[in-house]
Amino acid sequence: MAVPLGERPAAAADTSAPVRHAVVFDLDGVIVDSFAVMREAFAIAYAEVVGDGPAPFEEYRRHLGRYFPDIMRIMNLPPALEEPFVRESYRLADRVTVFDGVVGLLLTLRVRGLRLAVATGKSGPRARSLLDRLGLLPFFEHVIGSDEVARPKPAPDIVRHALSLLDVPAERAIMVGDAPTDMTSAQGADVAAAAALWAGPDEAELLATGPDVVLRRPADLLALCPPVPGR
Repeated sequence: MAVPLGERPAAAADTSAPVRHAVVFDLDGVIVDSFAVMREAFAIAYAEVVGDGPAPFEEYRRHLGRYFPDIMRIMNLPPALEEPFVRESYRLADRVTVFDGVVGLLLTLRVRGLRLAVATGKSGPRARSLLDRLGLLPFFEHVIGSDEVARPKPAPDIVRHALSLLDVPAERAIMVGDAPTDMTSAQGADVAAAAALWAGPDEAELLATGPDVVLRRPADLLALCPPVPGR
C-alpha cells in the first residue's frame, strides 16, 4: 500500500528495505516541467497535420510515459504528427524548467554513492539533448529513450536495460515516475515503484497502479536512499 512520505518525519527510513544502489527516473513530470512546451508543440503539430479544431492535449497527456508513436496509435492520430512535434519540442526547449528541489536531490544522491539513470518515453537523443541544455546530463550515468529498447513503457524493458547498464540488481533499485506506465514498467522489472506527485498528475489514477511509495516532493526520496556503504 502506498505511504505518503510527506507525512513521515524527515529522517524516517524503511530499515527493512534493502539499501538502494540506484535510482531510475522518468524525465517529464519528474525531473523537468515540460508540459507547457508539450502543449504548444502538440497544438502546432496537430494544426499542421490534422487541421482545424482543438488539439486533444489532455488525452495525449494521459498517455505520457509511452513512446510518441504508440500514443498516436492509441489515439488514432496520424503518425506524421511526430515530425512537427519533435521539431517544435526542440525549438521550444529553452522554455523547459527543472522542478524545484530536483537539483539538490540529484546532488545528494550522487554524494551518497547512488547510481542514477533516466528511462523516458522520449527518444534518447531528445532526452539527452534536453538534459544537456539544462546542465543535468552529468548527474546520470545513462539516459535511455523509448527508441532504444525493443518494447517501451509500460513494458519493463527500459527499466531492465537501465539496471543492466548500471549493473545493479532489481532489489537494489527504485524507479521514480509520474504516470501509470512508469509504475507498470517498474513493477514488471521487479523494481520498487515510487509515484511522484509534484507535477500534479491524476493522483487517483496513479495510485490505482499500487506504487510502493508516494513522493509528494523530490526530497522525500532521500528517506529511501541512505548512503551506499563503502562509497
